[in-house]
This record gives sequence, C-alpha cells and structure tokens, in this order.
Amino acid sequence: MAQQIYIGTSGWHYNHWKGNFYPNGVKQKGFTEYYTRFFQTVEVNNSFYRLPTPETFSNWRDAVADEFIFAVKASRYITHMKKLKDPQEGLARLFASMNALEHKLGPVLFQLPPMWHLNLERLRDFLSLLPPYYRYTFEFRHPSWYTEEVLDLLRKHNAAFCIYELDGHMSPLHITADFVYVRLHGPAGKYAGSYTEEALQWWAQQCKNWQQQGLDVYVYFDNDQLGYAAFNALRLQEIVRLAGA
Repeated sequence: MAQQIYIGTSGWHYNHWKGNFYPNGVKQKGFTEYYTRFFQTVEVNNSFYRLPTPETFSNWRDAVADEFIFAVKASRYITHMKKLKDPQEGLARLFASMNALEHKLGPVLFQLPPMWHLNLERLRDFLSLLPPYYRYTFEFRHPSWYTEEVLDLLRKHNAAFCIYELDGHMSPLHITADFVYVRLHGPAGKYAGSYTEEALQWWAQQCKNWQQQGLDVYVYFDNDQLGYAAFNALRLQEIVRLAGA
C-alpha cells in the first residue's frame, strides 16, 4: 500500500473565512462538515492555548469520516511555560483529552519557543517520557536546535523534525521518522500571503519524493489570512492528485 499524503490547514474554525472559503450561508457549527468535504486532515491548533475537553475531541471524531486524521498541537504550558521540563502532568492531561479521537488521532506537534536555545538534555528527557505508540513532531523555532545530536535523538524515538516556512525562514528538510510533517505559515509574514503556483508545485514534488521513499506526509497551511490556507491546500491537493499520488 502506498504511503499517504495528507494536506489540510492549521485550524478551521475561522469566522474570517466566511465569504471566502466558507460560503456566507454556512454557520460556524457547520464549518466542520463543510471543511471535510474537501480535506481528510486538519491540525488542531487552538489546543495550544486551551486544551479541548475529551467531549469536544469525541464530538469532532464522530463528525468526520472514518479515514479523517486530526493532528494535535500540544499545549503551550508544556512547550513555552515549562519548556519541556517536568512534563508528566501536562502530558497526562493532553493524552487524556486527545485519546478521545481514537484511531483518528494523527501526529502530535510540539512547537518550541523562538527565543529558546538548544537544550539537548531537556529534549532527551522529554522524549524518553513519550509513549511510543503515537507519532510526534517537533517544530524548532530557534536554529540552535538544528544539530546532528538533535536529529539523532529524534531518529532514536521516530519523532519527526517539523519542516516549516515562517516569515522568510525556511527550516532544513531533515527526515528523522517514518513520516514527514510540514507547516507553511505564509510567504508574506506570519499567517499572511498566498503561496505562488511555483511554490506549490515545488512542495508537491517534495511530497511525491517523500512518498516514494516510503514515508507518510502531512502538510498544513497556517496562512489563515483571507482563507489563503484553505485555497493553497486545495491547490496543493490538486497538483499532487494530478501527479498520481
């Protein structure tokens, strides 16, 4: 069976998408149903600010098709306030809530603070506490984390180095797991601008290359301004489909 390419957006409950991606007649309670007409995955990112309840996760689980996948962004309490230190309590709350997604749970994203420099020991201790039956990805916002020691740790735990583009910065395209995780935050600054056709063609080729290497691929657009994320994701899906994914 060919490995899968999952393409979607970071978040989907955006009122400012009404009138561009969401038709004006679609109410907020209908956003999920409408979104899933076009996509088979989404990255839950409001969980970074406030962890949804198990009931909310189970409602989302029941509202989507069986093959739909939710990636979940971990709480900033774990990544920004505690900086991965003594994470047991925060991780227990995270798992207790998101486990309600059952088989529709995809990768768990840990986005580290942009001003936090490399702390290899902290990362090593944190990785050792993660249950091995989930997929994990780490978005390192400070380039001091781009080291072979970090990559080796990620490989040891089959955790993905999150590939991302943000405000003119492009992370390295490191592969450290049996899947690839990509976040595209916008070409015109944080959450802003629409990706060009040339850029989307380039990302489509990367996705195909990774798939041919036997890797699952997850791509999420975070440029939510004017619904660009949804439109860019739709176009990338189309390019990948036409390429025979």
